[in-house]
Order: sequence, then structure tokens, then C-alpha cells
Amino acid sequence: MSQKNEVSQSIVQLLNTKAVVKQDVFASTHKYFEILKDVLKKAVDIYNPQINPKDQRLELNYTDKGEFVVQLKVAGDVLVFQMHTNAFVFDRDHEVWKSEYVKSDVTNSFCGVINIYNFLHDSFRYNRLNDLGYLIARVFINKDGHYFVEGKRQKGTGINHFGTSVLDEDNWLKIVETAVLYALEFDLLVPPYDDMKIISMMQMNDEILNSQMRTGKRLGFIYKSDDVKQ
Repeated sequence: MSQKNEVSQSIVQLLNTKAVVKQDVFASTHKYFEILKDVLKKAVDIYNPQINPKDQRLELNYTDKGEFVVQLKVAGDVLVFQMHTNAFVFDRDHEVWKSEYVKSDVTNSFCGVINIYNFLHDSFRYNRLNDLGYLIARVFINKDGHYFVEGKRQKGTGINHFGTSVLDEDNWLKIVETAVLYALEFDLLVPPYDDMKIISMMQMNDEILNSQMRTGKRLGFIYKSDDVKQ
């Protein structure tokens, strides 16, 4: 009976502590994802008047795909911002554990994540389902709205600001602009010749009928933490 009481107490304790934190993380991440949506709309208003009005192909376009996914078309690229609905904790080798902010309260380490993917606009336009998109950055947000950015070539960038910087509109805009810049700067890589020299009739028929030759860009994202507004 005593063992059963201990189990019951453990369940209640976890529900009142860790489970609450995870729910708070979701609410916080969702709140800042909604702020991101407003920032993306403002980015369209900021940049479109500065773009050649005679060339509508260059315009930024914002599309809300639902509660947890939004898109920003930038010329021939599409940035997809996707909010995961779960809370995460980091592996023990992650730099986040060296943060005094996390050491002071382990619950500060629980984070939601917003992923930023880069696709080619033609992948959507021609419904090329085999095309590849690349994760170029992840934004981690905890229950208090503190955050850091992790990029493909820089792991844990901005952790030194974790616990002091809040993901307000200005900081979101910096993240969006950095993602846009990298999407525009990195170009398509020509596939190796040997990968393309043999093709089956089935593949050719699929490509002719569906325009589905797989295409994608290799991107790297570097978020300059020194530019973060504190």
C-alpha cells in the first residue's frame, strides 16, 4: 500500500510540475508564433514598396497555411515556418546546459521549437512532390518567451542571450531577414553528371508528365547573436 501511495504521489508531483511546464511552453511558443505571423505580414509591407514595381515575380507574399504553418514567398524561394506542438528538452551534451539561466532552474530548459525550412517556389507551383526542402534554422522558445536560434552551421547560436532576450517583433524581424538573406544568397547546385547520365523510361515519363525531377538547395544559416536585441 505504501508503494502505491509513493507512485500516486509521483504522478501528482509530475502533473503539478513538469506537465504544467510543458503546457506553459506550448502556450508561450504559440503566442510567439502568432507574433511571427504579424512580423511576416509587416515584412511584406516593408520590402514590397522597395522592389521593382514592374516585376511582380520579385514580390514577397505571405500565406497562412493554418494554425501552425505559414509561408513567405521570396522571388523563387519559399520559407516555411512550422511550429511543433510539443515541448522538448535537450540532450546532455548540448551547450544550453552551460547556461547559468538553465543551471538556476532546470525548467527553463524546456522549449518549444519553430522550424524554418527553405523550398523552391517551383516545387509548390508545379506540385513537384519529390523536391527537397532544407531546415535552415530552429528557434527554441521557453515558457517565459526567452529564446535562442540554432542554425545548420552554427549549433546553439545566441545561447549567451538565453534568459535575457525575449522574442519580440524586432528580434523576430532580424531572424526573418537573416533567413531571407540566406535563401536568396544560396543557389541551386548542379547534380553530379554521373547521377543524371542514366534515366529510365518510367522516370522520363513521370518528369515529362509531372515535372517532378527532384530539386533542392543546400543552405546554411548563420544567425549573428551579437545583433540580438536585449
